[in-house]
Amino acid sequence: MNDTLTSRLRPLGETGGSAQRPPQHLALPMLSFDLEREQEQLRNEESYRAGDRNAKTLVKEPGLRVVLTVMRSGAQLQEHKAPGPIAIQTLMGHIRLRTLEDVVDVPAGHVVTLLGDIAHSVEAVEESSFLLTIAAV
Repeated sequence: MNDTLTSRLRPLGETGGSAQRPPQHLALPMLSFDLEREQEQLRNEESYRAGDRNAKTLVKEPGLRVVLTVMRSGAQLQEHKAPGPIAIQTLMGHIRLRTLEDVVDVPAGHVVTLLGDIAHSVEAVEESSFLLTIAAV
C-alpha cells in the first residue's frame, strides 16, 4: 500500500506510528504532555543514540505546530526558515540561535521569538532540549 493511501486510511490528526513510536494523536480538542517523559523517550530512541539529535511533533493543527527536540552538545540544525512566527523555549541545557544579524543565547528557562521566513540556525552549546512552536499566518 502506498504512503498516500495509508495516510488517508489513518484517522485525521493521527500519526501512523513507527518501530520506535506507537501512533499518536496530533490534533484533539485538548492535548497534554509529560515533557520529562517525552524528552527521556526521545533520548532512548535509536535515532538519538546513533546521532546527535531527535525530535517529535507533539501538536499539528492548522495554524499551529509544536515540536519537542533534544540535541547533544555541539549538535546543529543548519540554516533554515519557518513558514510562520516561531517561539523557542529551552527546557534543559543551553542553545544558541543565529540569524544573519544576531546571535542569541537561550539557556534553560528562556524563550526567544522570531518572525516567519527569517533564516536561522540552532546550535546546542551543551546537551539540550527545547520546544519549538510554529504559528501559521
